[in-house]
Amino acid sequence: MKYGYARVSTASQDLEAQLQALEKEGCDKIYSEKFTGTKADRPQFVELLSILEEGDTLMVTKLDRFARTALSGTELIQRPAAKWR
Repeated sequence: MKYGYARVSTASQDLEAQLQALEKEGCDKIYSEKFTGTKADRPQFVELLSILEEGDTLMVTKLDRFARTALSGTELIQRPAAKWR
């Protein structure tokens, strides 16, 4: 299954461009969130991670939508799937 994740972090940002790009890439299901300010708690992202299975694909339009820093992105990628649940 191909999943997409879109996120914006300010009230002035719009999800539409990200959603369109993910749809164009053929994502079967897209999760999205809109938060203002910095927020580590991303319930839709946590839910998405909890359902990913081996062989699934997670797509984002930019790496900073997935993780705020290279270190946190690396930690997410290296985390065993069982710990996402």
